[in-house]
Amino acid sequence: MKKRLGIISLFIILFIAFITVWNYSYYQGQEEAYIPIENNQPTPIIPSEAGVFERSKYALDYTKMPVDETHQRTMKSYYDNRAFHGAPPSIPHEVSSGERSMGENNCLKCHENGGYVEKFKAYTPVTPHPEKINCRQCHVPQKTQSLFKETNFKRGTIPVVGNNNALAGSPPIIPHQLQLRENCLACHAGPSAPKEIRVTHPERVNCRQCHVPNNKVTENIGNFIRKIEN
Repeated sequence: MKKRLGIISLFIILFIAFITVWNYSYYQGQEEAYIPIENNQPTPIIPSEAGVFERSKYALDYTKMPVDETHQRTMKSYYDNRAFHGAPPSIPHEVSSGERSMGENNCLKCHENGGYVEKFKAYTPVTPHPEKINCRQCHVPQKTQSLFKETNFKRGTIPVVGNNNALAGSPPIIPHQLQLRENCLACHAGPSAPKEIRVTHPERVNCRQCHVPNNKVTENIGNFIRKIEN
């Protein structure tokens, strides 16, 4: 009896030793593939989609916010403030502290979260990239409303609103670059968004789930006929 118990105990000890060695070997093999997350802020897998969720906390507020018919922005005013399609908007008002005002708190006081400005009788446009604090690197004040000298410069083709769906009833495509515009709700939701492109469903914050970029120039090739091989 004692001999039998000894054999069983030996098998149990060997089994436990096998499990221990296998477990240790398994986790040792995983160490080289493990990438530690520093400060609980992992690098986004798709950087161009990271900003979509930055303003998601305001999504329900945008949904419940009434439309101010009197002080709405339009696409005309949106493009009038740009030298060409895709250019950063110019600064249509005086800049505090002269040329030394480069951005950060001076600009973000109004442009980080928006709001109505009585002086201009308008809602402040919200920047989609508040982390870029050197605002004057791209945005410059308006010095004149006319050209100093006439040139042959063309502003380019501006996308037509309501004419960029692949199929009737399908979600519209994204007609612009995503760099510095990753945060969709900054421009497409809220009272400062141009009324023509104000989204009807800001609570659905994963915009890229349905809307895809299209930066290719397309041409009409006529009726497509599939070639049938015999």
